[in-house]
Amino acid sequence: MSLVGSVTPPGDKSISHRVALFSLLARGACGVENFSPCADCASTLNAVRALGGRVESDGDTLVVHGAQGELSSVAVDCGNSGTTMRLLSGLLAGRPGRFSLDGDESLRKRPMARVADPLGEMGAEVSTTDGRPPLGIEGRELKGRRFDLAVASAQLKSALLLAGLQAEGETLVREPHLSRDHTELLFKAMGADLSQADGGWLVRRSGLTMPASLRVPGDISAAAFMIVAALIIPGSRVVCEGVGLNPTRTGPLTVLQRMGADLLIEQQGSDPEPWGRVEAAYTPGLKATEVLPAEIPLLVDEVPILALAASQAEGATIMRSVGELRVKESDRLAAITSQLGAMGARLREDGDDLVIEGPTPLETSEEYDSLGDHRIAMTLAVAGLLNGALPKVAQAGCAAVSYPDFYRDLEDLSR
Repeated sequence: MSLVGSVTPPGDKSISHRVALFSLLARGACGVENFSPCADCASTLNAVRALGGRVESDGDTLVVHGAQGELSSVAVDCGNSGTTMRLLSGLLAGRPGRFSLDGDESLRKRPMARVADPLGEMGAEVSTTDGRPPLGIEGRELKGRRFDLAVASAQLKSALLLAGLQAEGETLVREPHLSRDHTELLFKAMGADLSQADGGWLVRRSGLTMPASLRVPGDISAAAFMIVAALIIPGSRVVCEGVGLNPTRTGPLTVLQRMGADLLIEQQGSDPEPWGRVEAAYTPGLKATEVLPAEIPLLVDEVPILALAASQAEGATIMRSVGELRVKESDRLAAITSQLGAMGARLREDGDDLVIEGPTPLETSEEYDSLGDHRIAMTLAVAGLLNGALPKVAQAGCAAVSYPDFYRDLEDLSR
């Protein structure tokens, strides 16, 4: 079996989250096309509505109305979405009222002190449960601070910039490495007083105005599964249309090109961010590579599917400093090594590094476990296709967290 044809991945999760959440502080209304249909972004829309925001569907367009910061004190269910919870923490910290943020069993295991503690330094009242959800937030007058983050995290950076947008004085956020910059780009488009300074981002108290319209590019993280599938399954050629090509998100394409992948990348537009098409063709003889710590924030969501690609490449691929994967929807490092390892892949954890040796034929006759993690479920599905069929995977439906039509799109491409 091979994969042949074109696919349009769902709208980018990160951008969809942000345009909906930022509306809570903004004026005006925005018609959003290609808003992500995934379960995580549905959690964000539910949160926006619960807090007093207004969201309407107009055919294929989602109309998001600015709430101008006039929010209701409520309990918010963030579902499985860490992005929803962390960004809301920063946004609500500066609003009058009392709020609580909770989520499902998986989200309740994820660390939130990394957001609560720096917000507390700005004067916010954010309580956690032993450093994890649920969170209690009492809005306060905030004061700007300088933050030198220990870990490059777009979620933490965004939470602090949202708080800084409402704080007295200036807030400067610096990271050890570059992370995705969707918040910064959207802040600029919405009129925030934001600038680059002293190696970081400086924000001052200012208002936001919704753009009249916005089309969300396709999610490169979703497209990565189809791209890798095409590269490692003989006879495959897949075109991903309308994909976001923001340079802070194309890390997986850079790594795959370094491995010798047959990729054609064509930028076709730049509004609201660079986007275009990516064509991937079966590439025998992929070569191992080393992924450096500075690259990890630009491809952290794609590590599982890149690990699968590395299992089919010649030599030992080393992904440096991927310890952050231990606190995702699952312990992704353990999930990658245990589940791909059960298929016959030769991979191991070495401290915070992941080492994958290849090429290795994979056996997919057993039942495997996604551990409720959407990116693990999709990685195992692609691995199974190397042997011509989807494997049995427990909780395979969790793919809907980020890519609701993943299995349908795979079927449509199958020849």
